[in-house]
Amino acid sequence: MRISGVNIPDEKKVEISLTYLYGIGRGNVEDVLKKADVDGSKRAKTLTEDEVKRIQKALDEYKTEGDLRAEVVENIKRLKELGSYKGIRHVRNLPVRGQRTRSNARTKRGKRVTIGAIKKEVAVKMGLTTK
Repeated sequence: MRISGVNIPDEKKVEISLTYLYGIGRGNVEDVLKKADVDGSKRAKTLTEDEVKRIQKALDEYKTEGDLRAEVVENIKRLKELGSYKGIRHVRNLPVRGQRTRSNARTKRGKRVTIGAIKKEVAVKMGLTTK
């Protein structure tokens, strides 16, 4: 089954499988299923065409997938152009929300690069100094 251009897993319950959509979480799923009048404990493969259409209609009220991703990118771009603190952190590829960076933040900053002393011969080869 495809909803909003995303393949929904057939073997999972509807309330779990709808969370595969970007921008739809467990809280939103409850609201969508109430509006669509669909039982969340059903498996996705057992849904009828009518139920799928009602779910899609209920999802139209939410920004999902491409629209939401574009909005997030636009918001980050705006922060960068303003030169705000958060924008500068995005530009420098550092954590934005106040996390410590001295010992952590490896996923944001990348693999460790050890900087140490360089032998004179290596420095000459690299063009950093002359003999």
